[in-house]
Order: sequence, then C-alpha cells, then structure tokens
Amino acid sequence: MPVNSFENYPMSWRPEKKNLKRPYYESIASLMEHDIANGFLAPGTKLPPQRELADFLDLNFTTITRAYKVCETKGLIYAVTGSGTFVSPNAARSITISIDKSKGAIDLGFAASFEQTNDIVAEVTQEVVKKGYLEQLLNYNEPTGLPHHKTAGLNWMKTLGIQADHENLAIVSGAQNALAVALTALFEPGNRIATDLYTYSNFIELAKMHHIQLIPVIGDEFGMSAEELNKQCNQTNVHGIFLMPSCNNPTTTMISDVRKHELAAVIKKHRLILIEDDIHAFMTAGIIPDYKQPMYNLLPEQTVYISGTTKSICSGLRVAYMVFGEALQQKVLQAIFNINVKTSALDAEVITELILSGKVHDIFSKKHDLALASNLMYSEFFPEENPTGHPLSFYRWLDIGDINGPQLEKELKKQGIRVFHSDRFLSGSFTTENYLRIALSSTHSLGELRKGLEILKEYITYIQESN
Repeated sequence: MPVNSFENYPMSWRPEKKNLKRPYYESIASLMEHDIANGFLAPGTKLPPQRELADFLDLNFTTITRAYKVCETKGLIYAVTGSGTFVSPNAARSITISIDKSKGAIDLGFAASFEQTNDIVAEVTQEVVKKGYLEQLLNYNEPTGLPHHKTAGLNWMKTLGIQADHENLAIVSGAQNALAVALTALFEPGNRIATDLYTYSNFIELAKMHHIQLIPVIGDEFGMSAEELNKQCNQTNVHGIFLMPSCNNPTTTMISDVRKHELAAVIKKHRLILIEDDIHAFMTAGIIPDYKQPMYNLLPEQTVYISGTTKSICSGLRVAYMVFGEALQQKVLQAIFNINVKTSALDAEVITELILSGKVHDIFSKKHDLALASNLMYSEFFPEENPTGHPLSFYRWLDIGDINGPQLEKELKKQGIRVFHSDRFLSGSFTTENYLRIALSSTHSLGELRKGLEILKEYITYIQESN
C-alpha cells in the first residue's frame, strides 16, 4: 500500500518516518517507549497491526515485528491472540509498593505485617547479641546459610508441609530477594511467565526489570484456571508460572487442593518452572480446614518454593527460605552467590532463635488475633453475602463497581488515607472491573484502622449516592 494512502487513515499511533534512524526496529521501539512514557500512548491503547504499520512506514514487516518484540520484552505492550497488541496497564509508571511517609496519613495501602509483635523480636535480638559466637555471624562463611539456621528453617517448614534437606535449601534476604534470585537464575529476557490476572505488583516490576513478559491467566474463587493456563501454553511459548497459593496478593484467593492438582498437571505437561510464593502459609496450614499441601509437593523438581518470614515473624529481618529441586539447584545457587554473596547470618540467627525458643508461636498467636480482629472490623463496614478468599488475610479486595478507581485513589489521599486501585496489580491486560486493595496490617492500632475504614466507607457511600 502506498505511503500517501495513509494520510487521512485513522491510526492509534503514527510515528514520523523522518525521525527514524537505523537500525529501524530499535528506533521504532525507542519512539514507542517515549510516547508511552510521555502519555501520548495511554495504557490500554490498541496499537496498529504490525503489517499496517509496516505499510504506513514503508518498511519490512519483520522490522515492525522486531520493534514490537523489543517493547513487549520490556513490559511496555502485550499481545492478545486474535485481538491485537495493547499498551500495558502500568507501562508508564512504577507500581512498586512501599510504606507511606506522609505525616498524619492512615496507610491502608502498604500491607505490612502487624508490627505490634516486634517487641518479642527485640527481646530475642538482645539475647542473640550476648551469645559467645556472635563474631562467627559476621563473616562470609556458609553463603547459603549456617547449618543450624537451615535445620531450624526446615523444621519450621515441616509445619507448612515441606520436606526437604540442607542441599536443596538456601537462606536469602526476604521473599522479594528470593523472587529476584529465581528470575535471574532460571529465566532469560524475552521469556514468558504465566500469572494470575491480578498479581503481586512488586513481582510485575521485577519482571519488567528482567525484561520478562507476564501472561495473565483468568481464574475464579478457587484460583487460576487450569484450562485457561493450558490454552495459553498451547498458544504461545510459556516458560514459567508464578503463584501465591495460600493467599494471592491482592485478591486473597486461596487455591483449592483440587485446583492445585489440575494446575500441577498442566505445569508438568508443559514443563513450566513454578515459582511458589507461600508467604501466607503460616496463617493457612493447620488453620484453614481445607488446606492440604503446598504445590511444591506435587512438582518438587519443577518448583522454587519461597517461604518468607517478613509477614509471619518480622518485616525488618530480611530472611526467607528458598527450597528447590535438584534440576534447579546449580542455577539457583549461582544466582545467590552473585546477587547476595550471603544473607545476614545475624538476622537469620534471630529468626532461628525465635523458632527454637518457641517464641515464634507467640508472634503467630498475636498476629492471628490481630488478623482476625481486623477482618471482622472490615466486615462491619463492608459486609459480603458470600465471602471468598482467605479469612485471615492481611488485606481485603473491595469491589467498587463502576467508580473511577484511580481518581478515587487520589481523592482518598486528600481525605487522609492511602489505598491502591486494582490497575496497579494487573499483570498485562485490562478489565472493566474496579477494586481497591485495603491493607489491614499497617496501622498502629485497631482504633486507627477503624478510623481509616470509616473514612473509606463514608467517601465511597458519598460517591455512590452522588452518581
């Protein structure tokens, strides 16, 4: 098609050919990234078909394909088979979640870990400092963890259903660090990882940094759909899958045991690497009657199991346990040696002492009571006829109907509370649904939580009545 026939042709993106330089595919990708970053290409925009853009620019079709691939690898755009290519929901902004430092603000956005239990940790830390072998905790020895630290971690994880040995366990600097290690060790730029449609926002950011494309897979109240996962794997080359089976962040969904077996069959069939972030298992195993086992037990050779202690014990002690099969061992250990060198043995010693002394159970008990009280309080303001999801989650998933979520997020900040809209957690697709993730575990007291929920309820009611 002659170039001039496009002069009055409607296209969602019309890069100027005079601005292109060789190699053209890099130049096109750079222009697209610029226009996304500067708001000229809004999230959700459907891009011109590749052949159409090739005709418009009078370039080879494969040049456009390469340009789109570069942007797809960076997480700027995503393709839907049969529908086209779209600008990613969070392509132009960072969605990493961190604590709010605004004075006087009630933080219902950052999901902390009920820091009211840190007095127990502080007491044990003082005891650890007095130990005669303190100096031995301050060196590079045993980069994957001291033997007695590993033994304590393995004993603790037995209560979560994990059976492993020292060789297939490493201690790393928190669950976030474990995710970074897993991505670095086991995936390459351009690889694809299946995730829930709504997933952990910091994992989305990590995938962007590693130039890994996330493939959203829909699900229901029982977790990700195995049928949809299989369909995605048949349509494209998927390399891995990321799941939070005990309590998905942000939706609070727990994967049922039946669904775990269904998903495991698909994962095994397509030889996917499973990253299982089981950070909420301490509030699930032995507490939720229907809980049976982690997915690691179904796929030990294809799984990296992550058991973080930041939510269960203490957020400031950056300690997590990584369990992995023999086939993954060498690559995971190499990544740890190059990224971590070694996680603080002093931090790990405090966690170990909490486990061995039994005081970790005092922390669990207190957090259980706080989680129960917070969820009951939330239900007072936002009752559900048929509640789903984890009943002791540290956050809730609030359906706000057709209210403009991003605008509501801004307006609520003016009212003195911080919440996060569901767009922040989209793994690469758009929906017409609107939710808020409401953190219950970051306020200094239940009284402060109640005040925040009151403001939230009043403002949402006001918006609904105004409409």
